[in-house]
Amino acid sequence: MATQVSKAVLVRLQALPGKEDEVRNFLNKGLSIVEGEPGTVRWFGIQFGPSSFGIFDAFPDDDGRQAHLSGAVAQALSERTGELFEEPTIELIDVVAEKQPA
Repeated sequence: MATQVSKAVLVRLQALPGKEDEVRNFLNKGLSIVEGEPGTVRWFGIQFGPSSFGIFDAFPDDDGRQAHLSGAVAQALSERTGELFEEPTIELIDVVAEKQPA
C-alpha cells in the first residue's frame, strides 16, 4: 500500500527563450535526486505549455515537505534561476483527498 499524503508543493517554472529542452532535462535530473528523499513520496516533472513547466510533489507530513524544500532540488532551482527559467513560483498545498497509486 502506498503512503498517504497530506502536504504538497507546486512549483511553476517559465523557461527562458530557447531553454525549453534544458528545462525538460533539468526536470529529468530532478527525478534522480528526489529518489533519495524518503519523505518525498510522489514527484512529477510537468509541462503546462510550450515554455511553461513545473514540479508537483507530495509528502506524508510537513516534516517531509520541509526537508524537501531545503534539499538538493531546491538548491538546484536556486542555482539555475535566471539561467534556464525565471524566478519560480512555489505554492505550499494541503492535500484534502487522493487516489493512491496501485
